[in-house]
Amino acid sequence: MDRSHGIGPDGAAIVASPSASRTARIRASAVLFRRPWLRAVLLLSAPGAWFVAIYLAALVLLFVSALWSVDAFTGKLVHHWTFANFEQLFKVPAYRTIALRTIGIAAAVTLTDAVLALPFAFFAVRVAPKRLQSLLFIAVLIPLWSSYLVRVYVWRLILSKDGVLNWALEHIGLGALNIGYSNWAIWIVFSYIWLPFMILPIWSAFERLPDSYIEASADLGARGWQTFRTVVFPLVLPGIAAGSIFTFALTLGDFITPTLVGGAGSDFIGNVVFQNVGVANNVPFAAAFAVVPLVVMGIYLLGARRLGAFEAL
Repeated sequence: MDRSHGIGPDGAAIVASPSASRTARIRASAVLFRRPWLRAVLLLSAPGAWFVAIYLAALVLLFVSALWSVDAFTGKLVHHWTFANFEQLFKVPAYRTIALRTIGIAAAVTLTDAVLALPFAFFAVRVAPKRLQSLLFIAVLIPLWSSYLVRVYVWRLILSKDGVLNWALEHIGLGALNIGYSNWAIWIVFSYIWLPFMILPIWSAFERLPDSYIEASADLGARGWQTFRTVVFPLVLPGIAAGSIFTFALTLGDFITPTLVGGAGSDFIGNVVFQNVGVANNVPFAAAFAVVPLVVMGIYLLGARRLGAFEAL
């Protein structure tokens, strides 16, 4: 406690009491020290209010607007609650196909990136020397510094009919693949674009893996594959789950890549939402279709949470 000192006429020391504001601050600090929950409330009140007002309120409005409809004659919104938009999603086969295509390609991209990221991260963290490890880390980050659209357009040129891929295959006698503007092209482009988001969490998981576990497994007579299956993989699995959240969610909500490299039958949920908002002016149906990836992602997050993905983020 701060006090001011002085000397009186009789030579005795004079100790002044702290000011009222100082006393109030000390009492407030004592109250906050005894009540940690109150400190947390005061610390998180502003960002929590922003989260509720912006994010949760937007989700509520999305669900509410999905229950509205559009007047077929005037084109105006009808604020009358109905489940017709959701019924249309289940009744029209094209919409079911689009939803399944979106979820299926998102799952395929996630699996592909996990298969590619595991050996890369293992080599970078456990095998490569420090200088090479730094170069590999920079190589993973460099694509993230370039424009998303530039990378997509580059792959569009590579996979097109007259692109580099077909040219190279024809010159070595394998024949052209002609996979441009197809679901295969979407899968390849998505796998490339989101691969760094899978590598980085797995990289961190390998760095947290104690060397003593691997040495103990080898001392007990376990071979390399058995050590990986019983020791390494279970400890790295939360990192894989954390990376899969990014790859699955980003693929699920994207509509630019299917537009640029996909064919006539390559629409994603995002494409249908965009068309109904910007072209057909059917916002309620767009909102209803946008609920589908939210529900799918919510289920996916519950599964990832059980695998410890949130601790690995």
